[in-house]
Amino acid sequence: MREQIVTVDIGGTHARFAIAEIEGGRVRSLGEATTLHTKDHASFQTAWQDFEGRQGGTLPRAVAIAIAGPTRGEIIRFTNNPWIIRPALIGEKLNVDRHILVNDFEAVGHAVAQADESYFGRLTGPDEPLPATGTISVIGPGTGLGVAHIWRDESGYRVQATEGGHIDFAPLDSIEDAILARLRKRHRRVSVERVVSGPGIVDIYETLAALEGRAVTPLDDKAIWAAALSGGDSLAAAAADRFCLSLGSVAGDLALAQGASGVVIAGGLGLRIRDSLVRSGFPERFIEKGRFEGFMAALPVKLITHPQPGLFGAAAAFARQHG
Repeated sequence: MREQIVTVDIGGTHARFAIAEIEGGRVRSLGEATTLHTKDHASFQTAWQDFEGRQGGTLPRAVAIAIAGPTRGEIIRFTNNPWIIRPALIGEKLNVDRHILVNDFEAVGHAVAQADESYFGRLTGPDEPLPATGTISVIGPGTGLGVAHIWRDESGYRVQATEGGHIDFAPLDSIEDAILARLRKRHRRVSVERVVSGPGIVDIYETLAALEGRAVTPLDDKAIWAAALSGGDSLAAAAADRFCLSLGSVAGDLALAQGASGVVIAGGLGLRIRDSLVRSGFPERFIEKGRFEGFMAALPVKLITHPQPGLFGAAAAFARQHG
């Protein structure tokens, strides 16, 4: 029997809402997303009421919520917006009978597990669908570095969110040695997230400038990415290429650690730099694992292109739990 639920994806700047239909433990359809600015609403409840009004004043009595942060505890606070959520009061505040809270990258894992093959584009490896069984590593560069894996067999799948973004950064050449040295001045321990997340391009850019003896105007990560993707700044473009190299190395390391039979790159940044990933040394760095080069070359590596993986994935998590 098909059921409608509300699915929500809450980040620091935006909260996205949609109506999903679920059946048999899977998402059968996802309606058009409504995006609200968190700064325009005093609380999640008032944003919910805004969406409710846009839907004619009535919403399904079940909700799946993906949150950019931890989902445990009596009070959930957000890093970049003033909202708080008290899980024990969700039913009362939102007038729902059932709910689920998941980490945003756990939701992405569910999206990878349930999305149609048409939502996956090839980055490297064999041009074939992701394996139906075994482990799929999911890596998402964004504000941080999300890491999860999916294990599936003929009976279904399980998603395991991890803290893989906090493994040690391992430089592979003199430029990455210089990046590590720069970061070590501020951090006792340098994780891969310091390099292969969106903000990491700042240190890459400034390291390359120092190596060339260039004086550059300090820029934030958004400005550097914009300059790199527009093609108007050769140094920013070089920083983006170096980012892709490092991401290839990290993705390969995680695939080895997790025993992967396939890999998915996720996140909005991944979509933005898709062409750069294909053209850069990402594929070579992913494969270059010594005695395991043949093994790595046989892994399909995909980019998920679903327009709303957070919303879709939160609904998928609900469907799995309640289906």
